[in-house]
Amino acid sequence: MSVRRLTTAQALVAFLAAQQVERDGATAPLFAGVLGIFGHGNVAGIGQAMQQDGRLRYVLPRNEQAMVHTAVAYAKQRHRLQAWACTSSIGPGATNMVTGAALATINRLPVLLLPGDVFASRRPNPVLQQLELPGRPEASVNDTLAPVSRFFDRVNRPDQLPPSLLEAMRVLTDQAETGAVTIALPQDVQAEAADFPEQLFEPRVWRIARMGVAAEPLMAAVALLREARRPLIVAGGGLRYSQAGDALRALVDATGIPVAETQAGKGALPFDHPSALGALGATGTLGANLAAREADVVLAVGTRLSDFTTASHTAFQEPGLRLIGLNVSGFDAHKLAALPLVADARAGLEQLAAALTGHRVDASYTDLAAQRNREWDDEVERLTAPAAGPPTQAQVIGVVNAGRADDVVVCAAGSLPGDLHKLWRTRDPDGYHLEYGYSCMGYEVAGGLGVKLAAPDREVIVMVGDGSWLMMSSEIATSIQEGVRITVVLIDNKGFGSIGGLSRSLGSEGFGTGYTVSVDLVQNAASLGAIATRAATLDELAAALDAARDADRTSVIVIACDSGRGVGSYESWWDVPVAAVSEMPAVQEARADYERSREAQRPFLGGSA
Repeated sequence: MSVRRLTTAQALVAFLAAQQVERDGATAPLFAGVLGIFGHGNVAGIGQAMQQDGRLRYVLPRNEQAMVHTAVAYAKQRHRLQAWACTSSIGPGATNMVTGAALATINRLPVLLLPGDVFASRRPNPVLQQLELPGRPEASVNDTLAPVSRFFDRVNRPDQLPPSLLEAMRVLTDQAETGAVTIALPQDVQAEAADFPEQLFEPRVWRIARMGVAAEPLMAAVALLREARRPLIVAGGGLRYSQAGDALRALVDATGIPVAETQAGKGALPFDHPSALGALGATGTLGANLAAREADVVLAVGTRLSDFTTASHTAFQEPGLRLIGLNVSGFDAHKLAALPLVADARAGLEQLAAALTGHRVDASYTDLAAQRNREWDDEVERLTAPAAGPPTQAQVIGVVNAGRADDVVVCAAGSLPGDLHKLWRTRDPDGYHLEYGYSCMGYEVAGGLGVKLAAPDREVIVMVGDGSWLMMSSEIATSIQEGVRITVVLIDNKGFGSIGGLSRSLGSEGFGTGYTVSVDLVQNAASLGAIATRAATLDELAAALDAARDADRTSVIVIACDSGRGVGSYESWWDVPVAAVSEMPAVQEARADYERSREAQRPFLGGSA
């Protein structure tokens, strides 16, 4: 057997460069490159190997958590068909990646983490940044990555590398299992040489098949849909990853079944399609939430059915409701005791459309959906229209949304995601990029960088509040370094606007949510290398957005909004427990409202009960 003598790190890099992925006959490199911050745990290992090999693009980020966000955003924009590897030194570099790993796994998005680790030989123990636990000499801070990874391994000998890599690639490319994949690499093992089989470095194609629904559950689902008087489709992120928009539209056009969208699924249908009811759940539109309340059969496609989607189990109120879960993951397909259809979203929708040939819901129901679509469009016009007084967040969203159809909006946390879910008029399935599985503050700028790396020809507009910005805006510098231009609309709330509003709604008067020190956000952004401006009016915002399109580097536009004029709730609720005992009258009142709302929660135990 032919072998090549390499260090463990050199073998790792050579293997990654040879991996490819294929779906629907299109083949591409599995890895777009490596994001990495080097230290004593990996500079002489992976760092040296990348410098010597030269085939994988290397990007130097500013923060380990942020680089994982960048990688995850890239994978999402590429429909889970490409990934980045992220490497850090041992110690704080590795633990900084835990938040990003959790985000990746929760959102079912692939990222490969390669943290350095302590010496496998234990000769110089304890080394700098080593965790020491009496009674557990094998313990490492990298163990914190295990609970948030879909695959975790520590390579303590060079000959452990090949089987670990193969299993890691299997998980990364498995649409049902994907998430964060971690291979911890002790620093001495990274630099140790061994004879690796040449076969390990040959091009290897990981094929992503489109699995269909088995015949028996398919027929059961078709029977439920044919009998339904008020069916509803819930479109989740799995539709986007499967690139199933055309299949969904064909099914909807043929049957007249209306569609409501999760955050990850927004854009499954264009906003002006007559069957598009818009956002569902706690951040939903009036039409979608009314349709959910009345639905007798719900086809949930590619969704985790989180509490925001189900309005904390209050959205679906029909006593005889039947749920159908179409999902590539059996875990998600079975949720809420649904009839599980375990399949690729596009393949499953095509099978359902074929089996429902000739079936169409009552015309009055289709007409009602179209009416609700028009009414919501009027409501968006009302909320986003310019008016006297300081700009509102809704009006800012309206100005940003007036751009080109192929613009991509990026957001993650605060009050913006709820308003965007309701108000953003999606015209392109890949134009709405919200991280709402983890709703991680600090994702936005790093995520925008990842989206732009994945879609360099599209205008990427990051919308972020000052709370998230001040947590993690460092990747502005990385965007300048890499020549990757993005535009950031930074809303100055003088604090944590979303949680402040939630606190006030629960009787706690916004305690601990406002800043007591003012930060000049324009100078702050400029210090990172961005073109930074302040917009006082909506017209100035529109002009700044136009200028940013023609700029030679990243732009940040700061605008203050009137936090007192927000977007309301539309027949929705979110379960946030209120103190059961309090001396504050406002809290007592909020608790009484909470107990009344909780009465609408229902169990999902299957059957027709």
